[in-house]
Amino acid sequence: MTKTITFAIMHFTIAFAVTYLITGSFVLGGLIAVIEPAVNTVGYFFHEKIWQKYANAELATKPVKYFS
Repeated sequence: MTKTITFAIMHFTIAFAVTYLITGSFVLGGLIAVIEPAVNTVGYFFHEKIWQKYANAELATKPVKYFS
């Protein structure tokens, strides 16, 4: 969960900076910085969960070697 939170902080900062640089508006920069990364962070969290399940499924289907 810490990885997700630090990603969100970084994403908020980047979203605000890019929007502010393009529009010059603190209000629009703040709005975009809250909405877009929040939605993206939730998507990222579930993306990681799906990949964890995929990796676990791959490990479960591999034969176990008892002797090298």
